[in-house]
Amino acid sequence: MNKEMEFYIYLIEKYSEYKNVSTTDIVNKLEKLELTDYIYSMYEMYHIEAIENAFSDIDRLINEKENN
Repeated sequence: MNKEMEFYIYLIEKYSEYKNVSTTDIVNKLEKLELTDYIYSMYEMYHIEAIENAFSDIDRLINEKENN
């Protein structure tokens, strides 16, 4: 498994804890909103910042997709 995938899994697990939602529900939501690849591609930025910044960005991305 590459470092990007390891981080993506870690990020989604922590995000689901932060949102108090199952990881499966988060993964399904990201897939439905077509955000999985984008979030995965943000490895370079997300892994060097505080994880809360990634959470805020994911919240913003979800909100934008759900409201458009």
